[in-house]
Amino acid sequence: MEWTESFQVAIRYMEEHLLDDIRMDDIAKKVYMSPLYFQRGFKIMTGYSPSEYIRYRRLYLAALDAISGNEKVIELAYKYGYDTPESFTKAFTRFHGMSPMQIRSHFEKIKTFLPLKIRISIQGGDEMNFTVEKMQGLQVIGFERVFSFETSYQEIPGFWNEFCGRYMKYLTGQEKPVDEMQKAVWDYKIGEFGVCIDDLGEEGKFRYLLAGAYTGGDVPEELTVYSFPDMEWAKFPCDGPMPAALQTVNTKIFREWLPNNPEFEIAMGANIEWYSKGDISSQDYEAAIWIPVNRK
Repeated sequence: MEWTESFQVAIRYMEEHLLDDIRMDDIAKKVYMSPLYFQRGFKIMTGYSPSEYIRYRRLYLAALDAISGNEKVIELAYKYGYDTPESFTKAFTRFHGMSPMQIRSHFEKIKTFLPLKIRISIQGGDEMNFTVEKMQGLQVIGFERVFSFETSYQEIPGFWNEFCGRYMKYLTGQEKPVDEMQKAVWDYKIGEFGVCIDDLGEEGKFRYLLAGAYTGGDVPEELTVYSFPDMEWAKFPCDGPMPAALQTVNTKIFREWLPNNPEFEIAMGANIEWYSKGDISSQDYEAAIWIPVNRK
């Protein structure tokens, strides 16, 4: 199934099951994607996360029901997936700017949210720069945390800030590593990679490793080692100040490269961000996004 067709199928599936208890994993399986790439791709392609899309569609339909006056607020709350009338009214008011009862007298204030249609605009003269490399025995080691797809963009930078506050002085040579953990950070150059791994089987969550390359040796209890299978990786350079350069390339991957390339498809639910040493605000700073791929 082609990339853009997959998202159209996903939207149709969500529309058909708006009143059901929809799991993101089920939608991703429907279009043969990992939840990681489905949720990230959907957000980049549409501007909404899948859960936001479902929530906004339900609240729009709830407003149409509210102005008909045939259902009580408690009935609307349960119909559209809320546990209590209070939580429904709060979400409804935040979305429409007024309560379900108020909107019955001001139907012109309803915030419209119709089913999305995804279209790809192919731009000329700006081809994606990437290389494909077969990597064998790739292992990473680092600090692991579990994040939600919904909040990861806000929480992962905090994870990095916490790491830099504790260990950057050892990586930059400002201080000499003394204890086991400090030496491990130095030896494995932890901070070179940011690794997303979608293998938890837990709704809406994924593993993230703030990592370096594992080359063997002792592993402190606080660190995790992950081994990737032997496979090819598409590597996209992101040159320029962070995070803008990385975000720009990531958007182009999902909006241009994945929808239009005839040769590759995503191999597994994982990706790696590679960071070089140096000033991340510099125009010459080098980074990259690595995506595991299969040849079609």
